[in-house]
Amino acid sequence: MNSVIVHILGMGTVVNVVAVLAGAGLGMLLGDRFGARTRETITDTLGLLTLVIAGTSIVPLAGEPLTAAVGAGGMIVIMVAMLLGTLIGSGLRLEEALAHFGVFLRHRLIRKRPEGTVDEASAEGRFIDGFVTASLVFCIGPLAILGSLNDGLGRGAEQLYLKSGLDFFAAMAFAASLGVGVVASAITVALLQGLLTMIGWLLGDVLPMAQIDALTVAGGVILGGLGLRLLSIKDIRVADMLPGLLVAPIAVWAVELVV
Repeated sequence: MNSVIVHILGMGTVVNVVAVLAGAGLGMLLGDRFGARTRETITDTLGLLTLVIAGTSIVPLAGEPLTAAVGAGGMIVIMVAMLLGTLIGSGLRLEEALAHFGVFLRHRLIRKRPEGTVDEASAEGRFIDGFVTASLVFCIGPLAILGSLNDGLGRGAEQLYLKSGLDFFAAMAFAASLGVGVVASAITVALLQGLLTMIGWLLGDVLPMAQIDALTVAGGVILGGLGLRLLSIKDIRVADMLPGLLVAPIAVWAVELVV
């Protein structure tokens, strides 16, 4: 019985993975028809849109649940959480680990050119860029986090269905400019959103809204860094910041205990 329920609750992630694969496949078909200038403009546009999503993600910082939990110190709590999370991620070398995972996937999914050639090195770097960038965009946003948790909580998968439509077009644009690595990001979507759905299912309704908001705000900070990276403004090691997603809600819980 439980396995049937889990399968139904995970349908939002299944649809999302299919949307990413379909969008990336279409983008790869169209990508060769775009010149280098067009692909660069597409990447810049995605960078700007990522900054917009990041801006909307930090709105809960001034919301009632987070303010009621930590008072006026919400910004300080998030700042400390992100700094601690980044220190943890840097110590664990998460950026390198994610890149190595991308290399592993490429070696398993794609026929390699002769090692040591310029084409092979360039193709591998492009694959990693596409995989890491798309994985972060698809998995860090508020719809990915809240949608997966709500799916697991039994509140429906409407947010993930909406996200699937957005991800379809994003995957198409990413694949047109960054290539086949975007296809592999569907694996990350399946793993992370599936895990969040399971966490929501196991937690039930016990996760306070303030902690979910803190997680969303932390995700907005990370997406802001990714937007700057897409725009080639600053090559921020975004993956090293990922532990902040866990530290932020824990920090809110700790402040609530003290206050």
